[in-house]
Amino acid sequence: MNLIFHLLQQMSIFLVIAYLFTKSPAFRPLTSEHLRFKHKFLLYLIFSSFSILGTYFGLPIQDAIANTRAIGPVLAGLIGGPLLGVATGLTGGLHRYLLGGFTAEACGISTTVEGLIGGLVHLYLVRRGRQEQIYLPLVALGATFYAEAMQMVIILLLAKPFDQALGLVKTIALPMMLANSAGAALFISIIRDQRNAYDRFGAHFSARALKVADRTLEILSSGFNPESARQLVQIIHQETQVGAVCITDRERILAFSGLGADHHLPGLALVSEYTLRAIQSNQVCYADGFNIPFSCTRLAGCPLGSELVVPLHVEQEVIGTIILFEPKSKLFLNLNRSLGEGLANLLSDQLLRARYAEQKNLLVQSELKLVQAQVNPHFLFNALNTIISITRSDAQRACELQLQLSNFFRKNLMRSGELVSLKEEMEHVHSYLMIEEARFEERLKVITRIDPALWTLQIPTFTLQPLIENAIKHGISQVLEGGQVTISVQRVAGHAELMIEDDAGTYGDKPCGEGLGMNIVDKRIKNLFGADCGIEVSCVPQQYTRVMVRIPLPEGGEL
Repeated sequence: MNLIFHLLQQMSIFLVIAYLFTKSPAFRPLTSEHLRFKHKFLLYLIFSSFSILGTYFGLPIQDAIANTRAIGPVLAGLIGGPLLGVATGLTGGLHRYLLGGFTAEACGISTTVEGLIGGLVHLYLVRRGRQEQIYLPLVALGATFYAEAMQMVIILLLAKPFDQALGLVKTIALPMMLANSAGAALFISIIRDQRNAYDRFGAHFSARALKVADRTLEILSSGFNPESARQLVQIIHQETQVGAVCITDRERILAFSGLGADHHLPGLALVSEYTLRAIQSNQVCYADGFNIPFSCTRLAGCPLGSELVVPLHVEQEVIGTIILFEPKSKLFLNLNRSLGEGLANLLSDQLLRARYAEQKNLLVQSELKLVQAQVNPHFLFNALNTIISITRSDAQRACELQLQLSNFFRKNLMRSGELVSLKEEMEHVHSYLMIEEARFEERLKVITRIDPALWTLQIPTFTLQPLIENAIKHGISQVLEGGQVTISVQRVAGHAELMIEDDAGTYGDKPCGEGLGMNIVDKRIKNLFGADCGIEVSCVPQQYTRVMVRIPLPEGGEL
């Protein structure tokens, strides 16, 4: 019993060391599922030290040492694998061998074997996809109990004389097996609990950041301005619970929330050296109020005692800052410091996306104007010639065509949005076709087959008109006897297929890539709906040219 108590006292020292170890930076590698070489080397040094100290703290018995040396190699193998376990066991075993005694050789070998046993348990669990069980106290207890049992067997096999070895094993076997097993289980339990604490901390941190991200996602879509800044500081102040939050541009305060709001007023020029330095250097500036002094330059009695200034930037251009403050009575937590820097990066990314969306919208508008500019000149010329010609023979019809032409250009000017319904697009196409049918007379026949359920389908503006114009201009007009254009819209496997087909079959005679309107339509569809959508063209010379447009249906297929 005295031996057990002595070993338990020795184990208590190791548990204190284990607790301190989990609080040190050296513990950080164990929070990851994958250990790099440098991390394993650090663990080798730590667990080898545990093994050597276990020998030094041991109790001399019959020219041998009752000890807790096994904890180091077994846990090294269990956590880091066979190589780390054997290396740690070899180091601890070599140290024990050099101390001498009739069990020196047996203990040196058995300590190495104990590290190997821990490593084999690690390998077994990893290969069966049960890595989470590595940090179970019961697994550590079982592995260490078996390893200590093997040590007793090796002592009986190698230590001489046998009678003395047998007497030693009878004395130390049960105390060492129980003490080392319990110690390893408690040691791994401390490590597991600290790992879980890191996980909970990370989850809490991530949850707060994601909540802020969710609440601020739409705010910056309207741009970086005083109103968006006012909404942002209120959200960030609520979620971080810091003393105050401020957002600035490069020159002035845009919004402020929290302590000191009575004198940190929106619109005031920036005067803080930390804020100005952060803007100029594009680097985080931090004044904790202790090691780095902080004092408000606006009011001597300001309750704020520390600040973190993080630049807001779009690409490499600093456009402002986000500032977190804590009062003089409160420490600035590292959690809030990390959260503040993360939020600034998050808002910077959102600003970049907002600018990208704005530029994309400008590009869409430019493309629409380009399509309009491409259509208007030659179409207007042909339409006016057609109307002039018809006026001589049918004034009433000429008047109707003038109304259709007016309607066509009015819709051209009014359509500035990115998407329109299929019905609106077909109304625009109808005005165009009325004029073209008057121009070509019997040489042009148009057939439409449209699923009535798809009239509300949203498609990019100016999708069909350029394609129909191509079919007439490069197809029907090239054939002396004219031909037929078919417009059909139907559902096919989660998509709507819009087909424009002419029976001239002349597309194959055109150089690859010709047709600015078609290229713009294809590009816009792919940008909006993905690479699996867009335009597909097939042609059989002198038979047909078929242009297929794929548009995804809403989830569930309901319109």
